[in-house]
Amino acid sequence: MSNDYITRVVSSDGAIRAYAAITTDMVNEAQRIHHMYPIPIAALGRTLTAAAMMGAMLKGENDTLTLQIKGDGPLGGIVAVADSRANVKGYVYNPDVDLPLKPNGKLDVGGAVGRNGYLSVVRDMGLKEPYTGQVPLVTGEIAEDLTYYYARSEQVPSAVALGVLVDVDLTVKVSGGFIIQLMPEADEKVAEKLESIISSIPPVTKMISEEMNAEDILKKVLDGFELGSFDRLNTQYRCDCSQERIERALISLGEKELTDIIENQGEAELTCHFCDKKYHFNKFELQDLLNKSKERP
Repeated sequence: MSNDYITRVVSSDGAIRAYAAITTDMVNEAQRIHHMYPIPIAALGRTLTAAAMMGAMLKGENDTLTLQIKGDGPLGGIVAVADSRANVKGYVYNPDVDLPLKPNGKLDVGGAVGRNGYLSVVRDMGLKEPYTGQVPLVTGEIAEDLTYYYARSEQVPSAVALGVLVDVDLTVKVSGGFIIQLMPEADEKVAEKLESIISSIPPVTKMISEEMNAEDILKKVLDGFELGSFDRLNTQYRCDCSQERIERALISLGEKELTDIIENQGEAELTCHFCDKKYHFNKFELQDLLNKSKERP
């Protein structure tokens, strides 16, 4: 049973909306599935945490959000997918990246991600075309890149903090983050006051390690602002892959590709990127899918 959750609050004057998340169990589940080194754990954990909060911002019940980070570093890339109930799943391209610690003793996530690349956010809201926003990477550290994304792509001044503390046995001690956004009602004084507070608060991992919950974190970040009531939403790592979904993916390959698989391999095994579950199809099952693909308009 996961103890992870997101809390949301809006300031009484409507000038600020804020989200904070505790995601320790979620990132431990991702580590259990993907068997990553410390840097990939931190990179994926930060991205999953951000995606969970961004998923909680979605309006429609069936809306989904895909957060993708692709740089020129050895990590290759990161993918996280969230729904409006803050269920998330994700993976890194290379789970075995190991780099020296930065001079400040922190994991070098930026070095692993690289700087030449992009961060993209795809929101699928059931329309003909999903909404896609994309910005170049700034640092590869993820939180700063998301801050830049919100300012550049969505014109919403935001402060994003994300943190994952990895233990020596490669489990996750604590994980979490916050996103603070200025609404159109906010004036320059609000922005300056918020900037001053955020520049002086401890890292997210330190606050969670000191047993602060998500509400405590937002109260600290928004100290001096009058806040409305807090709203909680559970969040978890959850993959929704299924036999039917994998079958649809195989059918979508088309007749030629399926025929090649049947004639040359006689069977197929597909592994889900998100949960590592394997799906096996024998020759008869593939033939059945080939017949279905022929029936498609």
